[in-house]
Amino acid sequence: MRFDLVLERLAALPDPLPAPADVLMPVILGGLERRPPQTPPPGRAGRPAGVLVLLYPDAAGVARVILTERASRDGHHSGEVSFPGGKAEPGDADIAATALREAAEEIALDAEAVEVRVIGLLDRFWIPVSDFEVSPVVAVATRRPSLTASPAEVARIVEPRMERFLPDAPIVIVERTIRDWALRYGAYEVDGLSVWGATARILSQLGAILAR
Repeated sequence: MRFDLVLERLAALPDPLPAPADVLMPVILGGLERRPPQTPPPGRAGRPAGVLVLLYPDAAGVARVILTERASRDGHHSGEVSFPGGKAEPGDADIAATALREAAEEIALDAEAVEVRVIGLLDRFWIPVSDFEVSPVVAVATRRPSLTASPAEVARIVEPRMERFLPDAPIVIVERTIRDWALRYGAYEVDGLSVWGATARILSQLGAILAR
């Protein structure tokens, strides 16, 4: 998918936003199949967090998106594929500032050097296991940024073509046990990695917007 077409289709985010592919939503297996809760318990909010969904043109003018494989360490999302991002801090002006700050810390993104421009927000997701309410911040850069992974947080940086997440892209069905939960979910396979959960749903929603 050409980057100029991405810019055209992101000129204004649709309202309402299209839903991610339903098959990407995890299902808890065993007995009565059910889906994990999608919102925090009544009367409380999750911890605010922002992730940066950054698109840029490669040398051929094709749109690519930046993902990270998290470093293996103690923590709920160790080793998983995600966007650069993290929890909001008191000094952040807004959730876009959170996402940009975290990207600078995790992958050494210099937003000014590649003229990063924030487009807007996709649907917020609550992640029960970590209690984060994640706001995906969509942004574009004028060219490929120079990136360096922070070893403490990022095992490697992955930059697939955005076309791999359009509505007709292949999705594999996975069944596995995570923290004593037997789950079934859809996932994208990218560069030997399995992209699932909130990251996959964000990519699916963005892909649906770009396919309009």
